[in-house]
Amino acid sequence: MRRSNLPAELNRFVGRAAEQAALMALLETSRLVTVVGVGGVGKTRLALRAAEETQKRYGDGVRLAGLAPLRDPGMVEYALVEALGLTDHTLKAPREVLLDHLAERRLLLVVDGFEHLVERCAPLLRELLEQAPGLTVLAVGRRPLRVPGEAVFPLAPLGEADAVTLLAERAAEAGAPATGEAAVRELCRRLDGIPLALELAAGRLPLLSVEQMLFRLDDRFRLLTDGVCGALPRHQTLRTAIGWSHELCTPEERLLWARLSVFPGPFDLEAVEYVCGGRELPPEQILELLGGLLAQSLLMREDTPAGPAYRMLDTVAAYGAEWLAALGDTERMRRRHRDWYMGLATWCELEWFSPRQPEVAALTEAALPHLRAALDLCLELPEEAHLAQHLAGTLWFAWVGCGRLSEGRHWLERSLALESGHEEARLKALWVLGYVAVLQGDGTAAVAALHECRERARSSRNELAEAYATHRLGCLALLTDDMARAEELIGWALDSYRELGELNSNVLMGQVEMAMARAFAGDLEGAVALCREVREVCEERGELWTKAYALYVLGYSAWTRGAYGEARELLTECVLINHTFRDLVGLVLAIEMLALVTVSEGDAVEAAVLQGATVPVWQTVGIQLFGSEAFDGPRALCAQRAEEVLGAEAYGAAFREGEGLSAAETVERALAAGRPPAIGGPAEPSAPRPFRTGRSAAVPGTRKPAGSPTGKGGEAAG
Repeated sequence: MRRSNLPAELNRFVGRAAEQAALMALLETSRLVTVVGVGGVGKTRLALRAAEETQKRYGDGVRLAGLAPLRDPGMVEYALVEALGLTDHTLKAPREVLLDHLAERRLLLVVDGFEHLVERCAPLLRELLEQAPGLTVLAVGRRPLRVPGEAVFPLAPLGEADAVTLLAERAAEAGAPATGEAAVRELCRRLDGIPLALELAAGRLPLLSVEQMLFRLDDRFRLLTDGVCGALPRHQTLRTAIGWSHELCTPEERLLWARLSVFPGPFDLEAVEYVCGGRELPPEQILELLGGLLAQSLLMREDTPAGPAYRMLDTVAAYGAEWLAALGDTERMRRRHRDWYMGLATWCELEWFSPRQPEVAALTEAALPHLRAALDLCLELPEEAHLAQHLAGTLWFAWVGCGRLSEGRHWLERSLALESGHEEARLKALWVLGYVAVLQGDGTAAVAALHECRERARSSRNELAEAYATHRLGCLALLTDDMARAEELIGWALDSYRELGELNSNVLMGQVEMAMARAFAGDLEGAVALCREVREVCEERGELWTKAYALYVLGYSAWTRGAYGEARELLTECVLINHTFRDLVGLVLAIEMLALVTVSEGDAVEAAVLQGATVPVWQTVGIQLFGSEAFDGPRALCAQRAEEVLGAEAYGAAFREGEGLSAAETVERALAAGRPPAIGGPAEPSAPRPFRTGRSAAVPGTRKPAGSPTGKGGEAAG
């Protein structure tokens, strides 16, 4: 885990020297500090600066959790888990995951934008602070949490000197230096020194002089002050500044501003063109309008792992949302937003089986706030329960392939609790839920979901959904050491996939699982033949995730032949791929096998360290090696050999050293022995070749499915 996930500052931090020093001092004496103040006063910027400057105090780093985009209070724990960089495949509730992780750590957690979720946040943070003595929380919001021990830090607007400096710097950045010292000071005074108001004013200086802004602002103040009763003066000031900026926008910019308020997180140009475009806002004009809002500091541009994106500050977005509601267009825009991100999820599912897998993983992570909002909307509307089931099922690759099993189960179970009346959507959600439960080690829930899916699929004659459910029942048999049953079920599913023209990552994973069952049953030659075929198809298609599991089996085979260098190369690539996708199951299996290779190469100490390093990873995955005797074989052999060489005491010391490694350190240690290979895959997929089935061709389920005549070749709906 990186020591910090704090964003880089996009421009110079101005002023606040005294406030920063006071806040840093308060963090030395209080474990819960809440920065409060009106919107736009600079709470988040100050908190992030203080967190950056104090992070050396915290041995386990600083982490930022932004809660503003969340609508569902049930997602608060998941947001904190995500902020901490945790991946947990077990049945533990996210609150328990947080408590376990933080119990022995010294860490600063910055929780930003909690005010609309305070009823959920306050008791959660209180429990975390009580159970984790090394935890300090820096909260940022418009109201206190009202938790015992909380130190409230009210943030006032900027003093005159700092306000003038901020306006001058931002005006210079906009290419229009502020002139006229007296007028500048008066403008800062009239804007109450609120940073957001000053930044908005600076964004207008290319079009208006300071004197012109003062005249317009005076007029605007009179209108609002007379009309807004009961509002605090500084709330009036900010609304005045935003409203004044709103009036100075063109009608098209105002409309775009209102429509952009439905985006709960960073958004890209294509999304805006679809969601916000229309007769009044032709898509070809969107880029120019975005540029106008950006120039006025109403939008911010930022770089994300998925590419450049735009973001609107919460206060500005809230103002836009009021206008959107006044236009009576909120629900329509939320549906358009939902439709775009459902389309994105569908595209990502199809492209998961392609050279763009890493891009899909990054894009899905960047889109999570929007996907959550789409799921929320579907669940709010009973008549759209089928869309919730469809979307939760479509995102199987995000839940399973990118280490989000717990969150996936949350959405799947919520959607399946509703009767949608759309059998196909329900069937897909059922087999995906079964898949998630299998990987979490919850056999009872897995069997219930998969049996329901299979029976309903048979009743509705949905052969594809039946194949997926049967496949996952076979996977459950594999993990519980029933190899004969695993071969029977997975083989039946693979034959069905072939007959139905289904080819994707799930199908190839089924072939790897069949190979594992054969290897454990003694047919290593047949297992290797299958995995070589899978590897070839993966390399032709640019598929990485399933390839990593094939490499695991091939690495084991190389070890049995004494080809330790080859085994290490295969397993190193496996580790790198699984780490890239946050797939802890594949990662920990590969490290276990690397430990066996390491002891076989003669380094018993390093082997023991690697074995110890798997312990905390298994704690986030579930029962060690699934409680399976077959999967436990390499680990037991490695431990036996290492202890024979080192003796029990030295083996135990090296093992404990490994247990103390972080997940990132474990991966670094596993990769240290050799230079990791590139994982980019070919630039474009070449034409697939038929499986070379060899002697395994006669066994059910080993033939390559034909290409889908329907073009659905991604992860089909089932």
